[in-house]
Amino acid sequence: MTSHIEVQPFIRNDQFNFIKFQVKHLVNAHSTVKDPDVLKAVQYGALDNIINLFPEMEEHYRIFDEIVEIKEEIQAENFLAGLKPYIIPFKQLTEKTVGKLFPKAKKLKLQFLKDIDFKEITYLGWYDIRSEKKFLIFDYKGKLMGVQGTFRHKTKGVCSLCNRHGEVGMFMANVKSGKETYTNRGNYICDDSQECNGNLQSLDRLENFIENLKN
Repeated sequence: MTSHIEVQPFIRNDQFNFIKFQVKHLVNAHSTVKDPDVLKAVQYGALDNIINLFPEMEEHYRIFDEIVEIKEEIQAENFLAGLKPYIIPFKQLTEKTVGKLFPKAKKLKLQFLKDIDFKEITYLGWYDIRSEKKFLIFDYKGKLMGVQGTFRHKTKGVCSLCNRHGEVGMFMANVKSGKETYTNRGNYICDDSQECNGNLQSLDRLENFIENLKN
């Protein structure tokens, strides 16, 4: 298992998902590839892909050294478990915090907050049956941002946040576009926000989505 080096959490959830993908690719390679040179290229390619996520944190690179030793699923699980202490959790949310983000939304049912592992989300999303709206909370440039909108036309498609194919719906928010004018903006996003969080491997599309709602 990865040795616990005394450092502050520095891995975002989307980066951890990317690392998981690299580890999975490596395990698959060991089960299908016999050429040792090819395997070595895959091993060190995975390591390079991971450390390139953290260009200014060279002092933490040794945390990832063990990836080149991974051959089997159990090794992969132990390696990823060893990285858990270094994951940056999403900002802790309480019912009071959520209420401030959505002051016009009354009687939101937020019991599910107690079941959320904040180390496994890049954003928080849920559908409120009572208001028939989907609510999204982002940590955008260090500040919490809440957006609510309709969520309809469910279909199979590609999510604009995680870029994976699956069950999606059209999220549409009414946002301010001028001094006294509003416009509807949005895109298709995953029906299951928890699953979407598990698929996110970068912030690029998420930030584009937010910028579209802001501007």
